[in-house]
Amino acid sequence: MNKKLKTFTFIFADWLAALLAWALFFLYRKTIIEKMSFHKSIFLQDPKFFYGILFIPLAWLLVYAMIGSYSNVYRKSRLKELGQTLYLSIIGVLIIFFSLLLDDVVISYKTYYHTFFTLLTLHFLITALFRIILSTKIIRDIRSRKIRFNTIMIGSNQNAINLLQTMESEFSSEGLAFVGFVHVDGNNDHLLSKHMINLGGIQNLKEIINSYKVEEAIIALESSEHESIGRVINELEETPVIVKIIPDMYDILSGSVKMNAIFGAPLIEISPDLMPVWQMSLKRIIDVTVSILVMILFSPLYLFTAIGVLLSSPGPLFYSHERIGLHGKPFRIYKFRSMVTDAEKAGPQLSSTHDSRVTKFGRWMRKIRLDEIPQFFNVLIGNMSLVGPRPERQYFIDKIMEQAPHYRHLHKVRPGITSWGQVKFGYAENVDQMVQRLKYDIIYIENMSLAVDFKIMIYTIQIILKRSGK
Repeated sequence: MNKKLKTFTFIFADWLAALLAWALFFLYRKTIIEKMSFHKSIFLQDPKFFYGILFIPLAWLLVYAMIGSYSNVYRKSRLKELGQTLYLSIIGVLIIFFSLLLDDVVISYKTYYHTFFTLLTLHFLITALFRIILSTKIIRDIRSRKIRFNTIMIGSNQNAINLLQTMESEFSSEGLAFVGFVHVDGNNDHLLSKHMINLGGIQNLKEIINSYKVEEAIIALESSEHESIGRVINELEETPVIVKIIPDMYDILSGSVKMNAIFGAPLIEISPDLMPVWQMSLKRIIDVTVSILVMILFSPLYLFTAIGVLLSSPGPLFYSHERIGLHGKPFRIYKFRSMVTDAEKAGPQLSSTHDSRVTKFGRWMRKIRLDEIPQFFNVLIGNMSLVGPRPERQYFIDKIMEQAPHYRHLHKVRPGITSWGQVKFGYAENVDQMVQRLKYDIIYIENMSLAVDFKIMIYTIQIILKRSGK
């Protein structure tokens, strides 16, 4: 069974569980609480039954999808999922109770408690039962090697051999299928070549991952090769693989090594998730909602700005060029033109404080970020977010990478209209300043949350009102 079909099985099981729970609860309510005789008419006479059948299972699926229940069904933890199911069941049943059931005619207030706990018990038990059955089947398939995850070993000497032998003897049930190893430049021993094929050097990581459909990468470098870890992680930044590293005793004592499974090898897993899935989903919902509202409510401001741009100097209304976004993919950014036409006829240039290319109206627009508002269209179509590192052109990215190779870390998230770097530093006038601003964006990425986003948006609004934008 392929992954998409298995994911659909989980979705169908959750839908069926929600439907059965509502139907059984409805039957309980009518026959036990309202003491009606069992007959098919008890279902037909109450529209709440049909509303529940149609909408409640769909609402549950939406909630599960938002928290990432279906993002990777092959890597589910049964214990973690059981706790998550109980937590969501309590929250969801509370919402259903207050929206659909609170106005029921009851004999005493005890009936409310019976109603709530009956629906909660039915929904939790049925949903948890279906999920445990499906998750257990997947775990058995992994342990019997029916399900395998293509894996590469990064490193080729004694540490890699020791880890491979440990995993094959003690942790053979993790479902890892080693397709080969990747060596570090300048290391020619390659002791691991007796056990698996050499796929190439770390400079070829992206091509290797795409060619072999790699899902996991385990970094097992020698002490003399540790300076290459940063370079390896940089190469893996824009790939979807799960990255794990052999810990040393300092990592273990400092609490970096987390136990995810009793039978798993002791490795540090570098999580690709910068925010909880539900926050990422809510962040995208906020992006879309705010963009639509701004484009509708501020349409008179768009018209005023358009007239100002056209009167300020001859040329087009909008300025558009290619910038680099999420996972290094290029997209076209749109801004109101704030400079004279052909401002970059001599090649890409950054703007400065007293840049003669900026029009008078353009300088005023930049003070209050008015030139940025067409980018809400970029946010709406998914190229950008409200908050995120400012997107750059490939020309300047290449310049920054010469000084700061970790710039690639920024491509893990959608670029934004405003950012922590923009709030703290403002527009950069040269590559050195872009590198200085980079540290603020890195700090943002390492501390991403909706709370941080709201703080950045509040500071941005303050800058706009004070007209203190750089």
